[in-house]
Amino acid sequence: MFTSIAKLASIQTVLALAAANDMELHQIDIKGAYLNGELTAGETIYMAQPPGYHAPNSSRKVCHLITLYGLKQCWKCWYQKLVEIMTHHLQFARCDIDQAVFFRCNGHELVTVLVHVDDCTIAALSIQLINDFKAKISKHVGITNLGKLHWLLGMEVICNQDQHTIHLSQEYYIISILHWFNFDELKPTSTPMQTRLILSMSQIPKTMAKWAQMCDMPYCEAVRLLMYVALGICPDITYGIKTLSHYSTKLGPTHWEAVKRVFCYLSGTKGLWLTYG
Repeated sequence: MFTSIAKLASIQTVLALAAANDMELHQIDIKGAYLNGELTAGETIYMAQPPGYHAPNSSRKVCHLITLYGLKQCWKCWYQKLVEIMTHHLQFARCDIDQAVFFRCNGHELVTVLVHVDDCTIAALSIQLINDFKAKISKHVGITNLGKLHWLLGMEVICNQDQHTIHLSQEYYIISILHWFNFDELKPTSTPMQTRLILSMSQIPKTMAKWAQMCDMPYCEAVRLLMYVALGICPDITYGIKTLSHYSTKLGPTHWEAVKRVFCYLSGTKGLWLTYG
């Protein structure tokens, strides 16, 4: 299975360029994206006629699928269709490093498209270029015009073109994961880790009872959710998350308390914004 999602590094790079060059940022949604893909000649799939929907005089026949929402292949088929539209019909180039990023540059007319499955974030030097892209892609697939960019992969986005700045926030995401682990009432701290804390394998439980107690801790899930914050707008917790991820299978109470410390830090800093510009 394959789905097209731009890397966070690509998103951050485009947002930084947009802030520096006063670019317009808009977003569209592709209607029924997976239904736009088509199975290739080498992917023949047949399906029994659904109950109650038998074709007249064809009760013994089966359906030859072109596409069907829910097929494992539909993600790949949609991406192949998108590449065909972007590169063949709209004359965009596909980024070699991140294949969910497309761009077109004619002189000073730069347009960049970040793809997130069925959402496309468009960065261009003028609103006319963005409107032109929306009009052209709508000839091939149905789209919903979402206007200016306000949300991107769970991050709130505020663009200030007068000051050439773009602000990002994950406050609602942080609040949701704090609530998920019942950490709503944690006391905020000023640092994500204790300065003299040393974590090691020697801190794992020594008895079966304490080992069983640690097995119930959602340590891996917590580190995974915190990792998205680190990659998003909080690079200041990256060292702590990198350290904590070493103990995902062998951990003790000290490791879990270190995870809670990161949540305490985010509890006090969730209202801060990462600013490009």
